Order: sequence, then structure tokens, then C-alpha cells
Amino acid sequence: MIMTDVRPLGADEATFIAAVRSDDTARFALVAERHRRELQVHCYRMLANYEDAQDMTQETFLRAWNKRKSFKGHAALRTWLYRIATNACLDFLEKRNDRTPVPAELPAEGSEVLYLQPYPDRMLPEDPQESVVARETIELAFIVAVQHLPPRQRAVFILRDVVGWPASKAADALELTVASVTSALQRARVTMREQLPDRRLDWRSPATHELSDDERGVVKSYIDAHEHNDLDGLMSLLRDDLRFMMLPESGTLTVTAKDAVDGWVSGGLFQRGYDDWRCITTTVNRMPAAVLYRRTPDDSTYRLFNIAVLRIVDGKVAELTGFDATDKPWLGLPATL
Repeated sequence: MIMTDVRPLGADEATFIAAVRSDDTARFALVAERHRRELQVHCYRMLANYEDAQDMTQETFLRAWNKRKSFKGHAALRTWLYRIATNACLDFLEKRNDRTPVPAELPAEGSEVLYLQPYPDRMLPEDPQESVVARETIELAFIVAVQHLPPRQRAVFILRDVVGWPASKAADALELTVASVTSALQRARVTMREQLPDRRLDWRSPATHELSDDERGVVKSYIDAHEHNDLDGLMSLLRDDLRFMMLPESGTLTVTAKDAVDGWVSGGLFQRGYDDWRCITTTVNRMPAAVLYRRTPDDSTYRLFNIAVLRIVDGKVAELTGFDATDKPWLGLPATL
């Protein structure tokens, strides 16, 4: 199938074709590199894992170079690269049996995505108006929900409802019929409504990008409570239907605020060796996050420990997803304070 856009040949396409004709790898890389961040976000939505998304973006550029002579400018270069990236992710998922959600113990709790990784905001495309970086489609809850879709259905949903492609364009990219794409999208939307029952599902309407003052205030209070070992203050910030997960450990819990804090304390939090904290604020997945640094009794330095990503609703923490921060250099966090 030939994928076409109704558009004149643009500067990117002309430069790309010239690079292909001359086998100019430097010029090829320069043009392709302009699309890296957007393609990496696309791969991240498909895979929910930052490192895998990096790898598949590199794979996309390798495949693009190997297929360079097939690009005739009938489609925008961006469209052509999206097609390659999508199929690279589908090939990856076909080979990896571990890239499916793990059923939780309680059916009502859905499934866990143990391979989920946070996405550093500093690596998002710079244009805040781009639909590909709308906060509603990069937040952890959305990324997790997408993982519950079968891979090809996932690709259809992302290309149609997030990237905004028409059915015919998505069908060309995935080598499906328009009817198949339409059917897959309908099924995907049903699943997304089940996974995100209280969230906005119209991804094409105006989206938010920035944190609210309310969110900034809650994350500051969360940090203050940690640094002062203020259990009551921490408890007051948590909703009574808090959803808590500490990756890569399994076990998503929906607990009361008291039970959550009691559980953390019984696990050693705020006990000797885990009671001397300094924290900084950051954002990942366009969500507020607290980065925790711990100092042990035999050390003079606060060392990077973990990152708590918070979903805040009506002034309370509704979801807390914790990640080990020591093995994620791509977050760009200082190792010590």
C-alpha cells in the first residue's frame, strides 16, 4: 500500500530525499534527529518503558536508513517515521512475553504493569501545543491503561485518538483495512473507559500541560512531612482510597491513609536508618513528583533513594507510584545532596 498525505513536498522531505540519493548519513541523521523526541514518546506509549522506548527509537532510525530508498515523498517524513516506529514496537512486543500486564490478586484491582518506568519531562518534545505531549496522554494512569490493549489495538488507538490520524492513514501504516481499524478503535475505547472510569476520554479536546497551584502545594507538604518525620501530616495528605504501588515490586494496594502510613512504618520507613530525608521536587509524565534522598547514620551525605510520583485530586494524593531512582540515570537527578 502507498501511504499519501495531501501536501506539497516539504523541506524535510526534500532534504531527506537528497540525503538518500547521495547516501549522506550525516544529513540523514540531522533530518531524522528532529523527530527523535516525538517518536520516543510514541514508543513509550506503546511500551510503557523509557529504556525500551529509547531502544525502539534507535531501531526506527536504523530501519529508516535501511529502507531509505523506499521513501519517495508521497507521505510526510514524520508519517513515514511513525509508521516504522509503530511496527518496530509491534515486532518488539511480539517477541517479549513479559510485556503484558500481570493480573492482580483481586480482580477488581485490574492488572499491574511491572515494567512501567517514569518518563522525564525534560525529554518531552519542546512544543507544548503538540498533542503528543498533552498531559492527559502521558500521565502514568493513561500509560498503564493503554497497556491493557492488545498490541495492534494499542497501535490503532494511539495513532487514531492520540496522534490524530484518520482511519485510512492508520490502516495504511498497520496494513489493515479501514473497517478493521474502526473495529479495533471501538474495542480499544471500551477498554480505556473501563480502565479510566473517572478520567477525560476526549484526547482531541484542549489539554492541560502545567501543574496547578494545588498540586504544587500538596507535593511541598508531602516533602515537608518526610523531612520532619511528620506521620500525621503525611496521613492528612492521602485519600482514604489511596492506590499505592512501588515498582518493580508487585502488589498495588488500595488502602486508607492510616493503613498506608502504618504499613510504611512497619516496613521500616521513619525508623532508624530511614528517618533522615532531604527531598526535591520534579515532574515526570507531566505529574508532580518528590525525589527522596536518604542519609544513613554512618554517612554524611544524602544519597538518591527513590521517586514518588503523585496523582493529586481535590488537594489529596489519590495515587502514589514509587520507583527506585538509583538505577535510572536518564531521569537526570543528582546522585547526592
